[in-house]
Amino acid sequence: MMPVISNTTVISNFAAVERLGLLKRRFARLHISDQVFEEIKAGLLQGYAFYANLDRQMFPFSETGWLHLTALNTIDEFQTFGRLTTTLNSGESSCLSIAHHRKWAFLSDDKAARRAGSGLKVPISGTVGVLLSLVRANMIPLTEADMALEEMIQTGYYSPVASLREILSSSKRPRPSEMDEG
Repeated sequence: MMPVISNTTVISNFAAVERLGLLKRRFARLHISDQVFEEIKAGLLQGYAFYANLDRQMFPFSETGWLHLTALNTIDEFQTFGRLTTTLNSGESSCLSIAHHRKWAFLSDDKAARRAGSGLKVPISGTVGVLLSLVRANMIPLTEADMALEEMIQTGYYSPVASLREILSSSKRPRPSEMDEG
């Protein structure tokens, strides 16, 4: 399975309903950029208590952390980051730059970030895609995924569907994401 890097939006949706364990179950290792970590720290200072203790799940702060801090580290990554920051925030820009240059997948629910990622040919998924992949891989039942989605919607997440059943029972099968493999 290809490495995956996540924007703040997906982390926030799962953290807000105390279901980060679902992300961990789907991705034994999930990367976040240094800039996303800064956004998370800023969110904690602004009162988003669901970010508390997130550093305990983060490598290198915790040796057993499954969230891995990842930095921009090549000239190409920094140049792409600089171009992307003209239209996106630094968390989205850094994740997209890393994903593009390292051939990773990207998690985000931000429409502009997803559009930019598509232009860069980066495999993209988001909160609904992660929940669907958990169901399709028989990691959780549909009822649990729908319950998590409903809780996220109640906390302010704008979901394109009210239930994953709408997608799973649809006659139009969504095109499989590279992230759904494995």
